Amino acid sequence: MRRLAFALPLALAACDAPPQPLTPEQSAALKPADAKLAALYEGSCKACHTVADSGAPLSGDRTQWDARWAKGEDVLLQHAQVGFGAMPAGGQCFTCTPADTAALIRFMAGREQ
Repeated sequence: MRRLAFALPLALAACDAPPQPLTPEQSAALKPADAKLAALYEGSCKACHTVADSGAPLSGDRTQWDARWAKGEDVLLQHAQVGFGAMPAGGQCFTCTPADTAALIRFMAGREQ
């Protein structure tokens, strides 16, 4: 019983732990659960969003995405659709619908449902 009393506060503290950065290798190992989105991601997003030197936030790395996410999904979708900084318009995904792009953003931001 004493171990449980000690372990429970530690487990609860872990829930509030800040996100940890991912390596490019960890990011590259991720893929969307949905097969269609995984194919779109492989064909467009992954080339930049798993390479640290690209300047793009690494897929799944909440330390890089949280500040962007705070601007709102609509802003991120607009940036992806029209381009922003080094982000090309449409993210080079010529077959992505706005819903696809929004789902890919959620995945890369670590908020895939």
